[in-house]
Amino acid sequence: MRPVTTVRLMALSLATAAMFGLCAFAATPDARAGIAWQLASTDADVDRAFALARQQGKPLFFYWGAVWCPPCNQVKATLFSRADFIERSRTLVPVYVDGDKPGAQKVAARFNVTGYPTMVLFRPDGTEVTRLPGEVDPERYLLTLTAGLEADASVKQLVAQALARRPLTEQQWRLLAFYSWETDQQQVFKSTELGARLSELSALAPAGTLRDRLALKAAAARAQQETPASADAVRAADRALVDRLLADAPSVIEQRDLLVLFADSLVKYLAPSPDGRAQLATAWDAALAKMLAVTALSRIDALDALDARVDLWKSMDRSEQLAPARRDVVRSEALRLVAQSTDRYERQAVVPSAAHVLASAGLLAESDALLRAELPRAVSPYYHMLGLASNAKKRGDKAEALRWYELAWRKSEGPATRLQWGAGYLRELTALAPAEVARISSASASVIGELEPKAETFFERNQRSLQKMAGYLLKWEGADTSRAKVVARVKQQLLAKCARLPKGDTGRANCESVFAAALKNES
Repeated sequence: MRPVTTVRLMALSLATAAMFGLCAFAATPDARAGIAWQLASTDADVDRAFALARQQGKPLFFYWGAVWCPPCNQVKATLFSRADFIERSRTLVPVYVDGDKPGAQKVAARFNVTGYPTMVLFRPDGTEVTRLPGEVDPERYLLTLTAGLEADASVKQLVAQALARRPLTEQQWRLLAFYSWETDQQQVFKSTELGARLSELSALAPAGTLRDRLALKAAAARAQQETPASADAVRAADRALVDRLLADAPSVIEQRDLLVLFADSLVKYLAPSPDGRAQLATAWDAALAKMLAVTALSRIDALDALDARVDLWKSMDRSEQLAPARRDVVRSEALRLVAQSTDRYERQAVVPSAAHVLASAGLLAESDALLRAELPRAVSPYYHMLGLASNAKKRGDKAEALRWYELAWRKSEGPATRLQWGAGYLRELTALAPAEVARISSASASVIGELEPKAETFFERNQRSLQKMAGYLLKWEGADTSRAKVVARVKQQLLAKCARLPKGDTGRANCESVFAAALKNES
């Protein structure tokens, strides 16, 4: 999801971006903004920051990010550079953890954060209050931050209070309606029950915008399930809600971030038949068009809306190929928004998002040209290489796709990112060129060879990347003897790294369990 940067780029992303992982920042999220960031990458660093929060009696604002990610760069270019946010930050102890710093993934495990960016508000005593949304505009973000700062109970406590039929204030309902359920990591509700529980909350909320938001998030949670299996009555209620919102212009403006983010998945969930889908997509597109005509959006939000409309047009026309006139609209609007973006950090979000929209519209040549032109001046050019790889793959050019995937990995920076993208490269290599045993063997050895034999290496994102890599190799291995030898060597190379960690250490146990966990997931 787009924590404060590209909603759809974060949630849907380039086809491969989700596989390779989501975003992060450089030295600080924005040193020029005058925010007094406490840089942290270890438990000791974080403990010192909490000690400072207790000493000063200030809440702690925890920001988890990493350098290349478009959503993080969008946050940097917009929210963190705003004078009102900078002023508000002086009442907080702002802590920045770069996911590529030594020890950062262990910190992530401590606070149960995964996707970049994640923003969490803590009380001075270390109690988590709320996870802040990234999909809303800065003004609403600041309102939600204020609600969190004034809260006398955590979101988890407020949920229990609401479900016990105890009254909540409007500010408390705002915290629930704008809570970042996407980065909650199942701390409040399990993902399988999220839709039902949010529906319960929405039924208890006072009528109006906040109730509608909770109900729409509940419907979106159901739509996001791999096989939406809602009862007919539930689906009908979700459809009635959406129809009502789409027919009311002020409601479309109020809920625009969700109506953009979940447009495609909700249309497919609410209208299973092709005829019904085309009808609903037409109404949805008309509502977005009216909203765009009267609402000033940031460039990245405008691109997200354009991306949503591309998906809606495909449903309306019942074709994955856009009509020439629609392609012209996409080309003109995407390139206009790119041309207007002059801030280097904003462009790190805008350019790949525009390239994604162009590619989705079938304009692969234009998408390639945009990405190639940006490489020399990009904050993190290796991220844009993933877009070029994805485009080559869509054209069926396997050799060119693998060239870009490999180059993106080789040029990437930071241990967590390099591990993630190395695993992603191996996924593509085993899928697109399974017969290249020597190449797969060499790449696997390189990825494992870069691992630091330290306990903090084998947590969170790093651990998931290793398990995914092991899964790709096990699937590729099959019954082939030569491939089995490669996988056996990789296992031994990894175990040799594990053996350098102290016995009984959690990191060592995580390291030693990589292939077993991958095998369990495969089965």
